[in-house]
Amino acid sequence: MKGQKKCDIQVGKQRGTGMIDLKDFRIFSDLKEKDLQKLRKNARKIKYDRGEIIFPEGGPAFGFYLVYEGMVKLVKRSMRGKSQILKIVGPGEILGETTLFDKGSHNAYAKTLVPVVVGFIERGDFFYFLEHHPKTIFRLYENLATELKAFQNKLAERSYSSSKERLARLILHLGTSEVELSRAELAEMAGVSSKTAIRTLSELESRGIISIESRKIKILREDYLQKIMEPFSQTLNPHLII
Repeated sequence: MKGQKKCDIQVGKQRGTGMIDLKDFRIFSDLKEKDLQKLRKNARKIKYDRGEIIFPEGGPAFGFYLVYEGMVKLVKRSMRGKSQILKIVGPGEILGETTLFDKGSHNAYAKTLVPVVVGFIERGDFFYFLEHHPKTIFRLYENLATELKAFQNKLAERSYSSSKERLARLILHLGTSEVELSRAELAEMAGVSSKTAIRTLSELESRGIISIESRKIKILREDYLQKIMEPFSQTLNPHLII
């Protein structure tokens, strides 16, 4: 499914970093080259254009995805049609791993932000591989635990942080990751309304904290953004935004 071209405010700039290899994924960092070769045979590479759906919310899950190139957003929609971006993943990160063990359906949909290359590994093939490479299981659990802590931090932030604080953290993270987000996506990611996001961005621009030129946000005073937000104890990979 193709996404329509947007004319909106965007954060950062997506640059081509080149396609990575299986050995660059943290969950496979303990594997030897001969083992990586076996896994490569099971990882079917698929290319997607910008704005395409990799898997739909509620769709059956038959395996998981490795992001080799590009950026993908994972989005949850409510019954009333409201959207919440759960996370954004880039090269070296994985998608759909939460359904590996319960064999359930996807509880959110994955949509590309830029042209993307992913590798798909079927559940059965991966479980067979794990039986012979148990260290990868611990790496996978480590990855799940890291994301769980990040989601716990974000949930707590919703309770005590203002909209400005949440947007400040997101703008800073996006600035280091060079991810492009529209204004609506920025609001979804921060968990605020579009009106609140527009108002906050206008305030930050009028105070000289950021500048908005050609629909792009440029950070002018990083120190101010750092000051108004409460830091998290956990630092994530720049290609993982939660």
